[in-house]
Amino acid sequence: MTDKDNSIFIGGKPFMNYVTGVVMQFTTKNASEVIIKARGKFISRAVDVAEVACKRFLEGQAKVDDVNINSEEFENKEGKQVRVSTIEILMSKNKK
Repeated sequence: MTDKDNSIFIGGKPFMNYVTGVVMQFTTKNASEVIIKARGKFISRAVDVAEVACKRFLEGQAKVDDVNINSEEFENKEGKQVRVSTIEILMSKNKK
């Protein structure tokens, strides 16, 4: 399984679309781990998606294993260097 297969990128879609995506990775695709990724203003949504998926839909089946935070620098439309925060939340299946 490649990195892209088990990654969920958080953006402006409805919240439950992302929760469903995480749950589907674990249930129908039988993924052993899922990475939830977000930047900037979507970081809080990523945390909420991970928590709702773990505590409501996958209770006892999956857990948050690791959280990585970082920042990326890029040039905006005006040509100014801008930094944006990023987060990666690694969720994995509980061992039975």
